[in-house]
Amino acid sequence: MSNGYLRRETIDHIELWTLNQPDTRNAISDFAMIDAILESISDVNGNNDIRAVILTGSGKSFSSGGNLAHMRQRQGLFAGTPNEKREGYRHRIQLISKALYNCEVPTIAAVNGHAFGAGCDLSLMCDMRIASSAAKFAMNFAKLGLIPGSGGGWFLPRIIGHARAAEMVFTGDAVDADTALEWGLVSAVVAPDELLPRAMELANRISSNPSHALRMGKRLLREGARQELDSLLELAAAMQALAHTTADHDEALTALVDRRSPLFLNS
Repeated sequence: MSNGYLRRETIDHIELWTLNQPDTRNAISDFAMIDAILESISDVNGNNDIRAVILTGSGKSFSSGGNLAHMRQRQGLFAGTPNEKREGYRHRIQLISKALYNCEVPTIAAVNGHAFGAGCDLSLMCDMRIASSAAKFAMNFAKLGLIPGSGGGWFLPRIIGHARAAEMVFTGDAVDADTALEWGLVSAVVAPDELLPRAMELANRISSNPSHALRMGKRLLREGARQELDSLLELAAAMQALAHTTADHDEALTALVDRRSPLFLNS
């Protein structure tokens, strides 16, 4: 379940993904890293036993985004003509943006350190973010003469609003964890040694619910961001009709009457 780029652990109904290239500050532009992330998302989407994912980084960084050495040497994602680079973005790193945003289970970014550039974007693709007090967030593309290339221009203003997103993009300056909390970029800031326990506590509260309800609920949230109310209500009615027929719904009602914890079987 793991490789040298992404370490995966399954704990009950939760998967913990750890970006595992501390020597590159967990750069996500390397093809092997991109493939590992995409494969992991695909596996989770096809496994109804998984109800939540935690994404974090090894070492002192969450992710630096692009591999700076490869940028300087015009290698990998950054090789070739302008059109080849464009296609590299479209058919490589931007696939992460789409796949992680549309991952069917709830996702939590446990941001342990610097989340810079595309690494900041990576955290924004998740549903929730918890930060270590050592974390920093930066859309530092402008400082490299670049622009947000993996979705930051879409994700960031939807989370913290246009003005603050513009400040981060145009200055390229980093914001610390406390500022990220004040701006709504993260939902909690904890001591470094409390980061994974806090993320796991949240994931456990999520995964105590049945898989179908979590996946349908996430789809409704995603669709609600782009549909009119009437359209979303139609989708919700169809999903709710299906949810009422599940064994897990019956189990929840029975457990409520019996005053016990339900035992969900994803059925």
